Amino acid sequence: MIGVELRLMLRRRRVWLCWVLLCALPALVAVLLATTRLAPAPGQGPAFLSAVLDNGQLFPAAALALVLPVFLPITVAVVAGDAIAGEASTGMLRYLVVRPVGRLRLLTAKLVSVAAFVLIAVALVTLTSYVVGVAAFGFGAGAAAGGAVGITSLSGPVITPMGLATRTAIVVGYLALCMLALGAIGLFFSTVTDSPLAAALGVLAVVVVSASLLPLDAAAAIRFYLPTTHWLAWIDLYRVPILWTAVRQGAEVQLSYVLVAFGAAWANFATKDVTS
Repeated sequence: MIGVELRLMLRRRRVWLCWVLLCALPALVAVLLATTRLAPAPGQGPAFLSAVLDNGQLFPAAALALVLPVFLPITVAVVAGDAIAGEASTGMLRYLVVRPVGRLRLLTAKLVSVAAFVLIAVALVTLTSYVVGVAAFGFGAGAAAGGAVGITSLSGPVITPMGLATRTAIVVGYLALCMLALGAIGLFFSTVTDSPLAAALGVLAVVVVSASLLPLDAAAAIRFYLPTTHWLAWIDLYRVPILWTAVRQGAEVQLSYVLVAFGAAWANFATKDVTS
């Protein structure tokens, strides 16, 4: 069942379109920066974008910061919202649930498919932005002088290329987990409605509400538990030494969202009267 769902995901044009659009935005930004040589001032714009002119190896981090607030959640909402509701809207769901596979197994396969989508999405953005960034901005002054190539961390000390690759790989996994939390929420909404659009809008409503409450002092008591609170914790991975506390707490919160949302989806789907 999981293999079937993965193959179905890879055959859908909208999935590939989402991946292409996610990679196209950082590429466009790289072209504009390389052409104009006008980067945002330090402290302005997405994280790391002010430093990419000096070292293209930083562009993957800047690209992830570009797609994280809006574009990545939208694509996850679209794919996750379609997981069950899409089958219901086309009339295929009733044929799936009568097969001897069980609703839990079907729901698990859908979650794995969403997880694969978000992991591939984040990895593709990282890899393509690295290629584009290095092609546009090079490896930095150290490489031009024949010395060791590295980047300056947010704390000051230099991060080696191997250390940078390791930290970026951890960032990919962390952001994939953050987006999987949204995917699990979308899966729940997808079991509530037969409309993929309504399910996707439900996910986006969660993101908007969380982002709106985040700066409010009145929401201080629940701020830690909002899904968007920990999205930027990965920036601490580019410090020396790495500040693991925020990353660990963020991973725990996102994993909790995955478990609770998937449990809610299963509780609803297991007793749902599928008529469409």
